[in-house]
Amino acid sequence: MSAPHVSAALNRIQPSATLAMTARVAGLKAQGVDVIGLSAGEPDFDTPDFVKEAAIEAIRRGQTKYTLVDGTVALKEAIRAKFKRDNGLDYGADQITVNVGGKHTLFNALVATVDPGDEVIIPAPYWVSYPDIVAFAGGVPVIIAAGAAQHYKITPAQLDAAITKKTRWLILNSPSNPSGAAYSPDELKALGEVLLRHPHVMLLTDDMYEHVWYADFAFATMLQVCPDLTDRTLTVNGCSKAYAMTGWRIGYAGGPSWLIKAMGKLQSQSTSNPCSIAQAAAVAALTGPQAFLDERNAAFRKRRDMVVAMLNDAPGLDCPLPEGAFYVYPDASGCMGKVTPDGQKIDSDAKLIDYFLDTARVAAVPGEAFGLSPAFRVSYATSEAVLKEACLRIQQACAALK
Repeated sequence: MSAPHVSAALNRIQPSATLAMTARVAGLKAQGVDVIGLSAGEPDFDTPDFVKEAAIEAIRRGQTKYTLVDGTVALKEAIRAKFKRDNGLDYGADQITVNVGGKHTLFNALVATVDPGDEVIIPAPYWVSYPDIVAFAGGVPVIIAAGAAQHYKITPAQLDAAITKKTRWLILNSPSNPSGAAYSPDELKALGEVLLRHPHVMLLTDDMYEHVWYADFAFATMLQVCPDLTDRTLTVNGCSKAYAMTGWRIGYAGGPSWLIKAMGKLQSQSTSNPCSIAQAAAVAALTGPQAFLDERNAAFRKRRDMVVAMLNDAPGLDCPLPEGAFYVYPDASGCMGKVTPDGQKIDSDAKLIDYFLDTARVAAVPGEAFGLSPAFRVSYATSEAVLKEACLRIQQACAALK
């Protein structure tokens, strides 16, 4: 019998740091430890009742069979209508794909188009899976650092300097996971003008947090301000965040028909179709009442404002005010080099997060997982009472550092 062996492609990636921390918290809670988990990127709100009812009705109608590989006709039509209604984008039926969550959409797009040595530009801080998917496909992640001083957003000059003949994609996530930073229409247009000078570069715009933004900001996607990029842009979205449907696993995208066809080909030999019942629920989510989104955003905004204020009162932390999503990304430079009460030196954000977990019983995700240190991500997708207690614990832990 040969020795155990995994592929070179698998060895190029690491397990998701966010999921690993969530599992760690679950393990501590199972042992009865009083730990507050702020690591999961998941709304605490429930899936709307009208969406659940649509799923139940789909089961009763017998919609439990295979569907078309990359989405039912009904869901694709709902997605086309959503893009038209919310973004002014007019996609044909052959320009829409439905996948098993937004991560699957990204995986399909990159694996279907990236050859060994191709470069993919990724602004940092980035969502943990971007560089690993690129590496799995054999590509080279090219990281552009955008720190707190520039509000976690890259500049046109940075983008232009990063593009080479090998550049295949730019991935742009707005509002951002992990920072909550979001690009204004003018900022998007400036980046789009750079891309127009480099016609070989494709754009993947990850709009998963499109509906989670606050009254002092207005969401836009790239093609709304730079329609000349339509032929080389994949606009990615999904139901997970806005509709609190993380477990239903429905992601989708609009893009050039050749790319959508390529992604479907890959999907036909991997997952096949997304869950038929979840697709019926997604139709209801996209076509049903949307007023609850504003109500939930009002709650998120109150939490955001409280968390930012309290973390900025913690010695050594500098927490910018995000425009959207439900995360904050405090800069922890002021904590580096300090020593814990038991004599441990804090020389990385990973050690700071371990310190928070061990002494304050608060779980966050270290900035090294998102490509920009020293910092960490806090999800405020939980109750105000829990967030207040967590921030108090972080304040006390930071104050105890010498």
